[in-house]
Amino acid sequence: MDEPKLSPFALTPSRIVLLILGALLVLIAISTAMGGLSSYQELKEASTAATQAAPAQ
Repeated sequence: MDEPKLSPFALTPSRIVLLILGALLVLIAISTAMGGLSSYQELKEASTAATQAAPAQ
């Protein structure tokens, strides 16, 4: 007997892996577009500078 043809939208293990990798790639692209780690480092430095510049109470 012939096996039924697999639907083009059926989730096979290899397609699930590709979907996960694609989602990870999109997440990295969005993170990079928003500034990535360099913006976080600049924000951290600015916060430290602001707390040191404030007079001690």
